[in-house]
Amino acid sequence: MSQPKLSLRDVRVRRGKAEIVKVPHLDVLAGEVLVIIGPNGAGKTILLETLALLQRPSQGRVLFEEQPVDRRELALRRRMAVVFQDPLLLRRSVADNVAMGLRLRGAPSSVRREKVTHWMDRFGIAHLAKRSAVTLSGGEAQRTNLARAFALDPEVLLLDEPFSALDQPTREGLLNDLSDALRDTGVTTVFVTHDRTEALRLGDRVAVMMGGSIRQVGTAAEVFAAPVDEEVAAFVGVENIVRGRLQSLADGLATIDVGGVAVQAMAPGLDSGTEVLVCLRPEDVVLEPARLDSHTTSARNHLRGTVRHITTIGGQVRVVLDCGPTLVALITKQSLEEMGLAVGDEVVASFKATAVHVIPRGT
Repeated sequence: MSQPKLSLRDVRVRRGKAEIVKVPHLDVLAGEVLVIIGPNGAGKTILLETLALLQRPSQGRVLFEEQPVDRRELALRRRMAVVFQDPLLLRRSVADNVAMGLRLRGAPSSVRREKVTHWMDRFGIAHLAKRSAVTLSGGEAQRTNLARAFALDPEVLLLDEPFSALDQPTREGLLNDLSDALRDTGVTTVFVTHDRTEALRLGDRVAVMMGGSIRQVGTAAEVFAAPVDEEVAAFVGVENIVRGRLQSLADGLATIDVGGVAVQAMAPGLDSGTEVLVCLRPEDVVLEPARLDSHTTSARNHLRGTVRHITTIGGQVRVVLDCGPTLVALITKQSLEEMGLAVGDEVVASFKATAVHVIPRGT
């Protein structure tokens, strides 16, 4: 396992009497991409600035390679690069902006030329080298910002919502190029965002931050499939969160009473009678017309219900069902058309026991 490159220990950041950030323990492992995800106002930017040594915590310690930072901030910041949402470019050419950090650090002109040329090419802005930065689009400006950061060959790269002001096509292209650059360089990275797609695309691990605290840390698969509590589940896109009571447990397979409907789920370690939250992502629900004589899936759960609402979202369709509890399914437009579904139709909603995540109430 990699050693920590950056760490926080018992860190608190206060503004007046308000405590903005409270993080007892956080490690950023060498060579990993750690994505910090959370809603607006969660304290993500303050946390990133603390990791970037741009401000000192009110309490606690920041460690670099497991050694206290103490008063080495300036020397250690020279081993880092920070990318903000606002590119903060000079009124000079694109090439001059990409070279700016190298010039400030005293790099020889030959080194500057080599690195600037390489990273402008990698981020698709070589043809803009002589263009004034004030004429750039938002996407071109952020590509310049990223090229400037990578040209420094940083040991640690910290990015604060760099794509949040960009349109979707521009964001997609930049995500692809950034992902490639991170993979090729292996630079230790902290990426702050409120966008779940960015977290899934980039993160080796994901830390969910809410109310100034880190609520869960794990791989993207762990966090998105097995959120630690109801609030985290809702934020990572688990729309189906209903209360239930565990009735029985056999070989790790639980039968849960959810509003009079029996749901089977994997829930080892829980006792009969435990009050739980049953969590299910809408994309894990398969719909079939109720008129079919048999189910076409091997799923353990088959709930009959009535279609209450149908909403088209891009190429997908959100279907709200009354199955006793309310259930949301996410299907494709093609599936909707093939089934000919309409509001009021009877359907069977199927899902696997392994797709259900069970959280004991009160955790």
